[in-house]
Amino acid sequence: MSGFDYSLNASTIRGTPILQQIQAAAAAGYHGIELWFADLDAALAEGVTLDGVRRSLNESGLRLATMIYLGGWFEAEESEWPWIKVDCTLRLEQAAALGAKYVIASPPEGSADVKLGARRYGELLEAGEVAGVLPAMEFLGFVEELNTIESALEVVESAGYPGGTIVVDPFHIFRGGGSLETLATLRGDQIAIAHFNDAPASPCREVQHDCDRVWPGDGHLDLPRYCALLRQIGYRGWLSVELFREDLWKRDPVEVARLGLEKMRAVVEA
Repeated sequence: MSGFDYSLNASTIRGTPILQQIQAAAAAGYHGIELWFADLDAALAEGVTLDGVRRSLNESGLRLATMIYLGGWFEAEESEWPWIKVDCTLRLEQAAALGAKYVIASPPEGSADVKLGARRYGELLEAGEVAGVLPAMEFLGFVEELNTIESALEVVESAGYPGGTIVVDPFHIFRGGGSLETLATLRGDQIAIAHFNDAPASPCREVQHDCDRVWPGDGHLDLPRYCALLRQIGYRGWLSVELFREDLWKRDPVEVARLGLEKMRAVVEA
């Protein structure tokens, strides 16, 4: 057994309507799925209800690992923060209604005022505690500052509010110039979710972006070590395959989802 639960990040089958995303993940054999607010918005605009999405999840037997993502909150001007906080709170409430435990909170692309972002992350944690779902701080390897495990953890710890967690991702660790070994400095309960993907040897690290990700095992990252470190620190949560490839979006979503699970298992259970 792997010691992890397998999830599909719906980015891997982007372009598929949200109810079909759920069906594809269930048909492929996953236990969980990560859904995107953009896809939820599209479904709601077409008359699908939150109850309908929750019913689909329940009938499929899938758990909602996370909802993605809260943006703009970290770097917003003070005059904009009140209404952005209202919007983020609405997103947290939507995620809670669908049964999610976490909502991913993304960092700014440019410079980061950690003190400001930490204060706002604390406010989001407080709002999430009321809603019943918590924001998880994400780092992205290709942004200017919040691009490592250490930088995301600094925001969480500086917030000074219980319940803070981070999202880990082997591609972003590599892209941000970090080390997988940094995982050993964490506790398992500091991780909301562990994304799973690989990176090619070229182009060079500094120019890689989401579209360059490849299936687990098809790149050069030491994913067995990634899994070993997660187990070492006591993480036993989700491994969620997450790619952003247009070639996959053109294919049958069930076929893509099945391939993703096969690739994950080949690495994790070897």
